This record gives sequence, C-alpha cells and structure tokens, in this order.
Amino acid sequence: MIRVLLVDDQPLLRSGFRALLDLEDDIEVIAEGSDGKEGLNLAREHLPDIALIDIRMPVMDGIEATRRIAADPALAPVRVVILTNYGLDEYVFNALRAGAAGFLVKDVQPEDFLHAVRVAARGDALLAPSITRRLIDRYVAHPPGTGAGPGLEGLTNREREAVVLVARGLSNDEIAGHMVISPLTAKTHVNRAMAKLHARDRAQLVILAYESGLVTPRGR
Repeated sequence: MIRVLLVDDQPLLRSGFRALLDLEDDIEVIAEGSDGKEGLNLAREHLPDIALIDIRMPVMDGIEATRRIAADPALAPVRVVILTNYGLDEYVFNALRAGAAGFLVKDVQPEDFLHAVRVAARGDALLAPSITRRLIDRYVAHPPGTGAGPGLEGLTNREREAVVLVARGLSNDEIAGHMVISPLTAKTHVNRAMAKLHARDRAQLVILAYESGLVTPRGR
C-alpha cells in the first residue's frame, strides 16, 4: 500500500486529489495539511511513502518544507512530489534543488497523476527526459558554480559516463544504447552514482553534475 500525505492550502484541490487517490486499491491518503509547517509535522508523525506538497503556501512554502524533509535522516524514505500551477518555473527549480523527487502540474490528467504517484513510490525519479532537458536550459540561463562536487573522484569511468548522459537528458534505455550495455546495467551505473554522490534521485544527480562542473551546458 502506497501511503500518501497531501499538503495544499486549497481545500477544494486537496479534496479532489484525495477523492481520486481513494478510488485506488493500492493507495491510501493517511493525512492532509494546509501549509508546509503542518505538512512537515505530519510527515514526521506518519512517515508517508509520498508527500504531495503544493509549492506556494502560507506559513511555510513547499520549497522550505521539501528542504527540511530532505535534511532529516528520519524522513529519508519520504519522496516529495511538488504540486504546482505553473510548470517548471523558478520555484519548481529551487524545489528540485532542495530535494524534491519531481513535480506535477495540477491540471495533469488523472491517469498521469496516479501513474506519477506510483512511479515516485517505486523510488524512481519523477523526471522525464524532456523535463531534464528543461532543467539543462535553466542552467544555461543560470550558470552553475565551479569546482569538484563531493564524491566525484569516487565514481568509476562508466559511472561518470552514465552521469554525463543523465545530465544530457537521456533515459536509461538511451544510456544503454549509447554505452552499448543492457538497460539493467545502465540503471545500475546510475544508481551507484546516485549512492556515491548522495543524490536522492535523478533530479539531484542532474543538478550535481552541472554544479560540480562535470557537465557544462551546451550553448554557453
């Protein structure tokens, strides 16, 4: 059973999401909050598998709530998915940097919403290659810092190559084709790189790759 925490300051939207999730046999909404501070406390109390958190709320916004969840070792199993009306704007970008596993636009189709919850619950990053490429575009506009990131020296050559390809927006299947290996081996390289770099998910891996200088945005 996938245990979900809903955090949104709009009761009507919360009730709509809950009604949709409650129809599924494998998903249970265990708690609801109306701001980031309440959501953080509920996450600590209930330890959900997924926390669906609105990005803009009173008292504490979704970015700060995400940052605090990601920084708390006791909440390591909690996967944060950001809810937004605006697509990949600066707020979402900052939430991904803070530790969110991905994001959903609130007008997403119901079947895509449910699929996203299940993807995040499996531990996969809710970040399609097309979104990764948009993250890269954001880095072109906002140049990353320089210098080696933590743990880069611990990567094998193949892991390093896999990280570069993830940061270029390739899926695991595309990485496998490029490296002439199986998709399972590609996924293993990516997962080992995430573990060594202490990246929570694929989104964090992309950000670390650019901020460390391992990858430079094209066009700069």
